[in-house]
Amino acid sequence: MSFITDITRMWLTRSTKPFCFKNEYDEKLDYLQCENLGLYIHIPFCKKICAFCPYCKTLYDPEICDAYVDGLIQEIRMVGEQWKMSGNEKADDAAYTSSGKERDGSADCKRPRNGKGSFAACQKQKASDRKQVTSLYFGGGTPALAADRMKEIIDVVSEYFEITEGIGLELHPENVTVPVLEKLKEAGVTKISIGIQSFQKKYQDILGRTMVDVETMAENLRQVPFETVSMDFIFALPGQTLEDLKSDIEMAFSHGANHIAIYPFIDFTFTESKVKAMEKKAKRKLLDEITEYCHSKGYERNSIWTFSSEKNAGYSSMTRDNFLGFGCSATTLLKDQFKINTFSVEEYIKRIEEGKLPTSLTLRFTLRQRMIYYLFWIAYSTRVDSKDFEKFFGVPLKKMYGLEMKLSVLLGFAREKDGVYKMTPKGAFYYHYYENFYTLAYIDKMWGIMRKEAFPEGIEL
Repeated sequence: MSFITDITRMWLTRSTKPFCFKNEYDEKLDYLQCENLGLYIHIPFCKKICAFCPYCKTLYDPEICDAYVDGLIQEIRMVGEQWKMSGNEKADDAAYTSSGKERDGSADCKRPRNGKGSFAACQKQKASDRKQVTSLYFGGGTPALAADRMKEIIDVVSEYFEITEGIGLELHPENVTVPVLEKLKEAGVTKISIGIQSFQKKYQDILGRTMVDVETMAENLRQVPFETVSMDFIFALPGQTLEDLKSDIEMAFSHGANHIAIYPFIDFTFTESKVKAMEKKAKRKLLDEITEYCHSKGYERNSIWTFSSEKNAGYSSMTRDNFLGFGCSATTLLKDQFKINTFSVEEYIKRIEEGKLPTSLTLRFTLRQRMIYYLFWIAYSTRVDSKDFEKFFGVPLKKMYGLEMKLSVLLGFAREKDGVYKMTPKGAFYYHYYENFYTLAYIDKMWGIMRKEAFPEGIEL
């Protein structure tokens, strides 16, 4: 598996240099000029650990959860203050420049300036003290276990960031109760994603889950509506058929969902799951059938794995040019670097108490590495726009990857019109097929190490 990903990496980066993650971090994160910036917050607590789930999680303990949320709030402040400090410095410069004076460090927007327009300039800057971001997503774990403190977390985020496209949060089906939903809505959550996995007992048994009370869940969702209600499912389980998935899809859309995500089962080496992965041909046939069925029903494809029954319903924390991550195992992607926080709840809390960012490893991108990372995750949306690429990197896509994009069209993986490459069903399958190699060669290795070591010396991928 690593041979395929290594060859692909070397070809696309035009280098034999691997991705080198080092045990280092920056005290200040260079996100101030980032556009299309998203936020992600990880809550790792679960009441029960599912064997198939690869994500960073730990058994719920109320006291530890409270200490963790305290640390989370402090991490948000440590990063957010960088924007406020930068904004105040810019405000001082703007005010003193417009008044014809040199900056002396004593600027204060509470008192008027000498000189025409100086106070207005300062006020205008103050209005932009919050960094504009696209969205905020809570993942886990089971974020709803911290529902009582969700408003507190979101209020702190809102001190530093202006969220333009809503707030999403993942839910376990047992958390879909009126009291929990009301707390989340009051806190500012606008989108929810419910981890159903399957409505059918045979697959719930395979995954070690309990059956969902569908009617009660639907009634609770009617009482407390959200902009987007997404339901997650796993496909490519042993013996799973199109009829099984069609049943799940229609059950979801008829019981409160306006968006679904159908993720492939991936057999991570470090999980305790005994589920066997479906073989390639059967998986491709099933994915093609799912896609054709959803299109036949008029459902809109939003990404490789997601479909919606309403045009404006969407739920994805992945397709962002840049993002800041807070909490255990959360990742941050910026123009020149990718960093990942420690997976250890204990060490996370300890690091925050020391006044340090909880970063475990940092990757410093080469330009080509950053381009590949950009293209790989933007392709998740099933489209790549040449104009967006050139805006982000300052160089035409065809200059850097003209041959590869031409081949993607010739091989039937994509169609191109006016510089926009849209993925075909064939391309979607092979994206998934390669992602499976990438996940097992890179993510599986990294997460496997970081689950055992809070701060590894370094990892090469």
